[in-house]
Formats: sequence, structure tokens, C-alpha cells
Amino acid sequence: MQIVTNYPHKVREIEHMQIALPDGTRLAARVWLPETASDAPVPAIFEYLPYRKNDGTLARDVARAPYIAGHGYAYVRVDLRGCGESEGLMLDEYTAQELQDGCDVIAWLAEQAWCDGNVGIVGISWGGFNGLQIAALQPPALKAVVTLCSTDDRYADDIHYMGGTMLCEQISWASLMFGANTLPPDPRHVGESWREMWMERLTGSGLWLKNWLEHQTRDAFWKHGSICEDYSAVQVPVYAASGWADGYPRTVFRLMENLSCPKKALVGPWAHKYPHIGAPGPAIDWLGEELRWWDQWLKGQGTGIMDEPQVRLFMQDHAAPAGSYASREGRWVSEPSWPSPNVTRVAWAMNESGALGRGAAGQGSAEVSTPATVGLQAGKWCSYANHGDQPVDQGPDDDDSVVFETAPLEADFEIAGDPTLAITFTCDKPGALIAARLVDVSPEGTATRVSYGMLNLTHRDSHEHPEALTPGRTHTARVPLKHVAQTLRKGHKLRLALSNTYFPMAWPSPEAAVLSLDLGQCTLTLPERSGPDGELHDLGTARAAPPLAVETLTKGGFDWQVERLENGGARVTVIDDDGTYRIEDNDLTITAHCEEIYELESADDHHPIARIVWHHKMQRGDWEVSSVTETEVTSTRHNWGIRARLRAWEGETLAHQQEWHETLARDHV
Repeated sequence: MQIVTNYPHKVREIEHMQIALPDGTRLAARVWLPETASDAPVPAIFEYLPYRKNDGTLARDVARAPYIAGHGYAYVRVDLRGCGESEGLMLDEYTAQELQDGCDVIAWLAEQAWCDGNVGIVGISWGGFNGLQIAALQPPALKAVVTLCSTDDRYADDIHYMGGTMLCEQISWASLMFGANTLPPDPRHVGESWREMWMERLTGSGLWLKNWLEHQTRDAFWKHGSICEDYSAVQVPVYAASGWADGYPRTVFRLMENLSCPKKALVGPWAHKYPHIGAPGPAIDWLGEELRWWDQWLKGQGTGIMDEPQVRLFMQDHAAPAGSYASREGRWVSEPSWPSPNVTRVAWAMNESGALGRGAAGQGSAEVSTPATVGLQAGKWCSYANHGDQPVDQGPDDDDSVVFETAPLEADFEIAGDPTLAITFTCDKPGALIAARLVDVSPEGTATRVSYGMLNLTHRDSHEHPEALTPGRTHTARVPLKHVAQTLRKGHKLRLALSNTYFPMAWPSPEAAVLSLDLGQCTLTLPERSGPDGELHDLGTARAAPPLAVETLTKGGFDWQVERLENGGARVTVIDDDGTYRIEDNDLTITAHCEEIYELESADDHHPIARIVWHHKMQRGDWEVSSVTETEVTSTRHNWGIRARLRAWEGETLAHQQEWHETLARDHV
């Protein structure tokens, strides 16, 4: 990482600015802009998040915002209504109120004396989501979008559900926001009103997990904010980026395929990170790339960015399986458009001997009935480049799965895009899921997961209107696997592993089932790539502004542990510990610690238990607040159970406590 301190423009930082909305609510913003902006107005770059501008994202913001502002922009980081120092309540993610507030902020920015009337919106994850959603509302001053690690379909491709299966990541994410919603505004900026604002959040934010489990199919709740409902509503240029280790690379390809506006795509080897801090590496000069986009669309400068190929991908080479990687070997390739003329979809067949090969039809049958413990090698649905959160050696999972495997490959070949698995099957139960994994088996026998997909088979025809399976009846289904760009090496074997459990990635189906596959009617389709790499712009070495000054008081860390239990069950424990640190500029000391436990009593257990506890603490001088939030999820064949508790303290005094005991019917999940 190259740290840059000299920019074309001197930068002024405004730590706390209030933006008055039409309804009188005031949102809090932190602003970086050129010192000369009041005399020579500049475009504004808007980033809009719930993660607290003065502490939660401050380290990330100070490495980005001054650099971009120093190149002739106002960078405006705004906290959503009901978080940080912004007034009001945040009742869920991507609400109509949130999106309208975003449109109002854009209008406000365009009217400021230091803004020339042109606004771009940028964001990763939540900020990438709402950037697309706000663009679809067409606020007049919005001229361009940069969206990273985001989605166009909140049900089919987000942290809640995958292929209609309920992701355990949904419980983790709900628990994270449950804890975050207990944090108060900073008295340094809001004065004595902090306590009233804090109590409003504690008593009014609600239990988001209950909201989400009340919507287990792709209903109007999830269609709201899913721009795939009408891609044509997004009319401003969009640059979309993600990484293969991220949870969201599929979005990039759908946007390129369906948007009619000017568009560009970049997918690297990264996890859920901005590419200038991308891990696994190589990281790139993303801030320079982002400026080329803004200069093109907000300043009207011909940067050449639109003369380059539309899609740029990192073609990964083989890597031994590991829970984390510092970097991945590979090379950059380009595609002129998506779908790409360089990619051909090729059918591969399976037969009951366990063979996998190109071309000829499959033969025979296979039964898939796997222990509930298959999936312990999977890692997280969305990697954050933490130690242990990526898939490890697939061998133990594959040993308990149904596998089909090639002979050693006679030559290298590449895939780029989304593999798919078409199956014809019967099932002995009304509900089941299938997980399909594409695995690169080295000559030494190690097994690295390349891609995977899951499908709740009651959702085989529709996520909106699922239908129970009829035991004994023949059904068909198509299982989409995650997009990937991967070189498969000569001498390696390609393996397809199938299971009908994948825990703790996905919550198990209501009861154990047996899938009987007609292999003559099953096909794996691979997106095989051939063609030139293309002319590639140098993405450069990662650069950023100087880091935030932080005093580490207690070191944190991330840990992922799998324990096999004596009765055949398993326990997965995830520790996510931010430690304790003090932000030197505002003298705020922060502690955050989480423990997640996912447990199966036995290999036959389809009703696990998930327990997650978050501890938070904030302190400055005599002012101190802390909270503990606890979430427990269980299930039966017919119901979900949620138990949750919130406790919050001001100093040593318990300020608020609340409990939830909820039972919700399972709906084809």
C-alpha cells in the first residue's frame, strides 16, 4: 500500500455536518472537500451507510475520502436515519424511508454552494445496495454510480436466502445489527439529547430477524429494493465490482447483462473489501480507477475508461485449500461484453461409476442422502478475508457426499461464468435441498472448492410460489452455481460433489430426505473460456490516504473452530473480536466482541441451534455506555423459534432491557 499525502487540492475536513430533510429530521454527515470548493464548486460523492461515520467506518473512510477530495471532489459520508448522530429510527434495511432520505440528501448536496450540482453515489455492501436502489428512483442530480459487493435481487442473492435455502448468515447478520442498533449517538456532537435519542433506538428498533423470517419466499417485502424488477429504471452509468471470495459476484454479471445504461465491471480475487485493500490480493489502485470513472461522468473528462473492454476478471489459478489467503495466483483477462463471445457452455455428464466427463449422456442412478454434518468445511457464505472464513480442504465433506470425478485432465482449460447443474430426481419427502460443489483435486489429493450452489427443491420452479415435492414423483430442477473465473490445470481432476445438507452454510431442510437422481437426465454445464486476454489497462499499486490514528488497548481477532462431538454431531464456534481501541482524534474508546455457536446434536439432526452474543462498549472520560444482545434460533419440522434479549447500561446502571420469544411457521424453507 502506497500512502499518499500530497494531492492536487488541499483538503478541509468537517467532522460533523447536519443535513435537514423535508420532514425536519436531521442526518449527520462527515465531509471532506477542497479548500477552494466554496469559490470553485466541485462534484459531490455521496456514501450512505448505517455504520457510524465517527467510529464504525472511520478508519476506512479516512483512507478513501481525503484522497478523492484532494482530486477535486466533495466526499460526503452520511449516516442513515436512526444511526450514528442521525436523528430518527432505523426499522430495517433498505426501507422506503431510507431511499427517500437518500434522494433528499442528493438534492440537498446539489444545492450547496461548494457543489457544482453533479452528484455520484458510491458504496460497498449496504452502500452498494442502496446506491443502485436510489439510482432506480432517478433523483435528478445523480449522474453516476459505483457499486461494490452488492445485489440487484434481495431475495435470490443476498445474505438472507440462497436458492431458497435459509442461510445461517442471516442469523449472524441480524444479530450484528441487533447489537449495532443499541449504540448511542456521540454526545460530543448531539449534546444532552444523546440519551433521549439512545432510548428511542433501544425501545424502537425492533427485532429484524423476526421481520425477515416472516418473509421466507420472494414476496413484495424482498421485491422492494430489488432493481431486477425493472433494470430500465437505472439510467445513469454504473460501475460494478466484487470479488470471487465475496458473497455477491453474481450481481456484477446480471448487471452487465441487463442494464441498458453505460456500464462497466471488475471482479478480482477479493473478499468483501474495497479493492485498494482487497484480500486475498493482489490489491489494486482502486481509488485511481474510481477517479477515472468520476472524472468521466461527473466532470465530462475523456479518461478512456469507456473505451476499454466492458468486463475485467481475475482468472484464478489453482491454490491449495486454506481458510484464508494473503493473495491468489492468476492473471487479469477481459471480455468485450457479457455474456461473452469468448465463453461456450459445455455439457458434462455423470454416471453411476462416479465418472464425470464431457459430452456423452450420463448413465445409471445415484442416491443422495447425506449426514447433517456435511458443510463443516465450507467457510462463510461471504468471506471478509478473516482467518478461517474461506473453504478449507473439501475432502471430509466429499467423503460423505455423492461425488463424480474426471480422470486427470489432459490439458489446462478455463471456466468463466456460472456453472449450472440440471437434475431429474425423485424424493421421499415433501421438502429437501441440494448443494452442488465444483472441486479442483490436485495430484496430491487436496480438494479446493472452486464454486458451489444450493437450491431448496420446493423452490425448483419459483421462489415466489414454492411447491412441496410429491414423494415418488419425478421432478426436474436447475441449480445455479456461483460465477467464477478459474484455470483448471493439466493433471488435476475436476470433481462434482452433491449433498442434501450443507450446514452451517444453510439451515437443514425440515427432515432428512433421500434424493434419487436419474443420471441419464442430469447435466453439469460449464462456461468454458477460450480467447485472448485483451488489452488491459494497468490497475496499478494500491494507494490510499494516511491511516486513522488509533491506540490499540486490547488486541482482537477472528477465529473459526469446528468441533466433532462424540455422538456424531458438531459444533462450529466463530469468534469475531474487535478488541478495545481508542480513536485518538475524538478520544473515543470502543470495545466490540461476538461469539457465534452453531450446533448439531448428531449427524441425523435436522434441527440445530444457533446462539449469538454481541458485547459493545463506548467510553470517553466519565461517559460510558455498554450493551449485550443475545439471539437464539431453533426449529422443528413446522416452526422457527427465536429467543432474544437486549440489555443496555449507562455506566453501571441498567438503562433498558427487553426480551423476545417468537414462534413463526416454516414456509417451504
